[in-house]
Amino acid sequence: MATTTFSKEEKAAIKAAVAEKKAAQEGADAAAACDAAIAAMTGTDRELAEAFHQLVAENTSLNAKTWYGMPAYTDADGKVVVAFKPGSKFKIRYATLEFQQAANLDDGNLWPVGFALTKLDAAEKKRVADILKAAVGS
Repeated sequence: MATTTFSKEEKAAIKAAVAEKKAAQEGADAAAACDAAIAAMTGTDRELAEAFHQLVAENTSLNAKTWYGMPAYTDADGKVVVAFKPGSKFKIRYATLEFQQAANLDDGNLWPVGFALTKLDAAEKKRVADILKAAVGS
């Protein structure tokens, strides 16, 4: 019989989710937790997270928080629309933007919900801003 075990990184993400839920129940500042998660990153992950955070603030009314220890952005109902997953968190070669079911990106029977991210130049920033606007229906 096969056993399922979580990696060290997955276990850390689960512990972060439990801590986030407890903090929310205690009225913690979710936006400050998001800022702290970004500040704790290093190198390219931090640069990309900061730029993405700014794009979210400039182009949407989403609220910042953490989700499994990662910067995430929620709609007015508290549903996560998009999260920034740093590459270093799961030892992968690039960060990702991961849109969740609350994102209004539906396009027929097939549409992208995840994007690999290695750089955010002007062209990529415009593309991400357009995707964010579509995700929130603006």
